[in-house]
Amino acid sequence: MKKKILSAILCTVMAVTALAGCGTGKSAASAGGKTAGEETCAILVKSAGNPYNKKMIEGFQEIMDAQGIKYVVKEPEEASAEAQIKMVNELVAQGVSSIAIAGNDPDALQPALEEAMNKGIKVACMDSSVNADSRMLFVNQAGIDIIGETLMEAIYDITGGEGQWAILSATSQATNQNAWIESMKTVMQQEKYAGLELVEVAYGDDEYQKSVDQTLALLSNYPDLKAICAPTTVGIMAAAKVLQDESSPVKLTGLGLPSEMADYIGDDDAHSCPYMYLWNPIDIGRLTAYVSLALVDGSITGAAGETFTAGDLGEYTITEASDGGTEVVLGPPFAFTPDNIADWKDVY
Repeated sequence: MKKKILSAILCTVMAVTALAGCGTGKSAASAGGKTAGEETCAILVKSAGNPYNKKMIEGFQEIMDAQGIKYVVKEPEEASAEAQIKMVNELVAQGVSSIAIAGNDPDALQPALEEAMNKGIKVACMDSSVNADSRMLFVNQAGIDIIGETLMEAIYDITGGEGQWAILSATSQATNQNAWIESMKTVMQQEKYAGLELVEVAYGDDEYQKSVDQTLALLSNYPDLKAICAPTTVGIMAAAKVLQDESSPVKLTGLGLPSEMADYIGDDDAHSCPYMYLWNPIDIGRLTAYVSLALVDGSITGAAGETFTAGDLGEYTITEASDGGTEVVLGPPFAFTPDNIADWKDVY
C-alpha cells in the first residue's frame, strides 16, 4: 500500500495547531482542557479478534503515526453496546481529543457519546453508524443502496433468478448490516426478483463458531436452499468453509476479506463462492483518521457541504445521510472474482 500523507493544507493547519492548540479560534484549554501538542485521537472498534476491525485500526494508526499524533485503540472483548459504553466513558475520563467508533448499536451509545461531545471531544463513527445525535460525522464505506443493489444482483446471478436464499448477518443490532439488509429487501420488491424467496435472516453475532452453526442450521432447515448472502467478513468466511467442506451445492456471496476468502472463490463446483465484494478496510481506517484530525483542528465541523482532502485518498465532500446526520462515503464496493483474487489475497 502506498504511504498516505496529509494534504498541504491540512499539514499547515496541524503545524499551526501544534503551536496554538486545537479548535477554531479557541485555546487548547477550551478543547477538552489540553495544552498544545497533547491531542490524543481514539479509535473504538466493534470487538477484539475481528480481522476486519484490525485492518481499520491499521489504517488509522498509519495516518496518526505519520503525523506524530498520539492515539488510543479500544477493542471490546464482545461485540456489545454495553462493552463500548464502558470504553467511551474511559476515553472521556482520559480526556481524549476525538473518538471514532464503529457502533454495535445505533441508539444505546447516545448518552455516552453526547457526554463526550459536551466535554469538547470530537465524535465520528465509521463502518457501522451510531444515530445522528450521537456523532458529528459518519465515515461510510459505501452507499447503503449501492450495497443493497449490488448484493441482490449477485444473488440473482448466482441463483439464476429463482429459488430460496438466506442471509447470514452479524448481530441483530448492527446498524450497517441492518441497513444493507433492508435495502436488499427493498430491491427485492422489483418484478425482476419475483422468483426469489428469502427464507431467513440468521445471525452469527460476528463469532466464527456461531456463524458455522448458523450455516449448518440453514442447510438442515432448508434443503432446497440455493444461495446464502453474508454481508459480514466473519460470517462469509465461516459459511464458505462449511459449504466447501460439506460439498454443498449452495453458493455464497457477500462481503469478505480477500486474504480469508481466496481459497473459497472460484467458478466451479469445488469452490463455494463464485465472487464477493468489499472495500478496503485499511482505507476506512485512513479516512477515519483524516476525519478525526480535521474535526480536531477545526477545518471541518461535520456539516453538509464541507470539503476536505484526505491525502492520497483524494478530496471528499460531506453529504446528508439517510438518518438525518451527515456522512462521507469512501467509495463503491469492489468485486473479488476468480480472475483477480490472487492479486488481492496478500494485500488485506
